[in-house]
Amino acid sequence: MRNNLKNFVILVSLIIPIVAGASALAAAPDLAAAKDNYNMFCSKCHGANGKGDGPAAASLHTQPRNYTDCATMSKITDDTLFKAIKDGGGSVGLSAEMPSWSKGFDDDEIHGLVAYVRSFCQK
Repeated sequence: MRNNLKNFVILVSLIIPIVAGASALAAAPDLAAAKDNYNMFCSKCHGANGKGDGPAAASLHTQPRNYTDCATMSKITDDTLFKAIKDGGGSVGLSAEMPSWSKGFDDDEIHGLVAYVRSFCQK
């Protein structure tokens, strides 16, 4: 009986890291989908290259965020970007003209957008 318990403990200790690793891989953002979402919904204001110069930017009171400004972007956490996309700019003390996308994107898609937006800042 003791041997069976020992074997079980060894087996479980081998399986847990494999399952955890698979979960981590599954949670990686889909950057291709994020790029498509960005181009469809975000580039109108933030611009195709993330400079805040999209065609709708001129009609806004506040210039959209320039994602290529590495100095500014380095001060903004991923959590803040996530919340700004999900709940709108006003939720993080930024422009209320940035709408909430909580009904347009699920959390995984928003995490993907955060990762994609980070890709604009090339040091």
